[in-house]
Amino acid sequence: MIRFQDIKEGDIIQADFGGQRFDAVVTDLNLEDKQVCVHNGDQEAWFEPNDLYPIQVNDEQLQKLGFEKLMNGDQSVKYSRGPFRILIPGPDQFNELEIWYREDHRHLHRPIGVHELQNFYHQMTKVDLSRV
Repeated sequence: MIRFQDIKEGDIIQADFGGQRFDAVVTDLNLEDKQVCVHNGDQEAWFEPNDLYPIQVNDEQLQKLGFEKLMNGDQSVKYSRGPFRILIPGPDQFNELEIWYREDHRHLHRPIGVHELQNFYHQMTKVDLSRV
């Protein structure tokens, strides 16, 4: 489940409809009823926040978002998209992330969802992050 206040338009999440989960993009928010409109590629539908789930950041998701992967000599892995960087301590170790953009440098000590990465990216760069 994702907290309603953590959801922004453009976020990539998973929605659960009758036990089936699918990737979707948030297209609108109803602040009064705390509902989220998502588009799954074919159609839009409204959901309650308890039917929405994060997509965990991993190598596949970062590549879908247009990040380039670079292996460092010390086993750490760096992902870059322009001047924005993500560093993880080793292959598939996404529970510790170091992200930076110019002078803004942040350490995250937990796995994060794609929507959270999108929100960090927007806070730091003032540009939306979407799949390429």
